[in-house]
Amino acid sequence: MTMTIGFIGAGNMASALVGGLLAKGYAPKKLLLADSQAQQLQVFKERGLFTSLNNADVVQRADILVLAVKPQVMAEVLKPLATIVQQKRPLIISIAAGISVTSIDAWLGGELSIVRAMPNTPALVQAGATGLYANDKVSVSQKQQTETILGAVGLTLWVQQEHLIDSVTAVSGSGPAYFFYVMEAMIAAGQELGLDEKTARALTLQTALGSAQMAITADVSPAELRQRVTSKGGTTEQAIATFDAANLQQTFSQALAACAARGQQLAQLLGNQE
Repeated sequence: MTMTIGFIGAGNMASALVGGLLAKGYAPKKLLLADSQAQQLQVFKERGLFTSLNNADVVQRADILVLAVKPQVMAEVLKPLATIVQQKRPLIISIAAGISVTSIDAWLGGELSIVRAMPNTPALVQAGATGLYANDKVSVSQKQQTETILGAVGLTLWVQQEHLIDSVTAVSGSGPAYFFYVMEAMIAAGQELGLDEKTARALTLQTALGSAQMAITADVSPAELRQRVTSKGGTTEQAIATFDAANLQQTFSQALAACAARGQQLAQLLGNQE
């Protein structure tokens, strides 16, 4: 039996998940969306999906509930839904950053099956990477259902302890920004070397795409791929030596640690919402 999936919040990530599910053949009548803004729902309504400005309308109909609202308003959105959720007892999947399973469970009345997901923005082009954590109420079949939903927009991987979601955030959740940052730097450096912006940008982006594709399909590590490109005494070696002299690996380590630490801080702050 196909589960009915209800989305609370109809923003970019919910839109990406719905689009991915529809592209994989999920029945439109089994997808429901609620949002406080009518314009957010219009595109889904035009595609024949059930939409409502009232969150309770979706909760009453859903077997699986995807929480896709901003973390800052999660408590005020969930608390009024606790009675209905306790009656329906759907699988809860949260894609809100920084909100712990414990907080969600408390706001919804307790003893619920909850998955915490950390997707990233490439999910918008169905090339995402999502870390998943399930509490002990989540069954094997519910994990499979979660993989179907998040897998519609890319790779899914489970972690066994919730604190590792902060590590996922540091690596993949925030990771696209690191690569964009490197792209920015390479484009600027290319221009400093005399290339026009259009050429520097095209070369940088295609190189990023090709390198990622090589790393995904290769049977060796990225380190080995790097070494294969880095000939002794050659041009690439000079660039890598410059990165090493600037302690680039240590900088990345410090940056990701700072990102994970901030995730822990936000979980504490957001979990105290009244």
